[in-house]
Amino acid sequence: MPVLVVDDYSTMIRIIRNLLKQLGFENIDDASDGSAALNKMRGKKYGLVISDWNMEPMTGYDLLKEVRADPNLATTPFIMITAESKTENVIAAKKAGVNNYIVKPFNAATLKTKIEAVFPDMATA
Repeated sequence: MPVLVVDDYSTMIRIIRNLLKQLGFENIDDASDGSAALNKMRGKKYGLVISDWNMEPMTGYDLLKEVRADPNLATTPFIMITAESKTENVIAAKKAGVNNYIVKPFNAATLKTKIEAVFPDMATA
C-alpha cells in the first residue's frame, strides 16, 4: 500500500519514513507541502496520507479539506500530525474528515496504533 508523508520539515519526513519502514511499509512517497501532496495524489492512488498540520503555503488541514472535497480522493485514509494538541484543532480535523490524529513527539508504537485504528484488518498482520 503506497503511503504519502507530507511535511515541510525534511527531518520529520525522514523520521516518519523510518518508522513506517519499521512497521513494514515499503512504498513511501513524500511531499513538502499540501499543494505538492495534492498533485501527487491526483497522479497516484495512495492507501494512506500522513500529513503535518503546520505547513506553508498550504497547511495539512487545508490539504485534508481539499482531499475530502475531491470525489476521486475523498475516501483516502488521512492521519494528521501536529505539535499542538489544541482541542479545537482536533475537533476541526475530525469535522473535516481526518481518520486519526497524532501529537508530536511520537514513536513507532504510537504510529502503529494510530494506523491500526484506521485499518483494523492490519492489526492481525
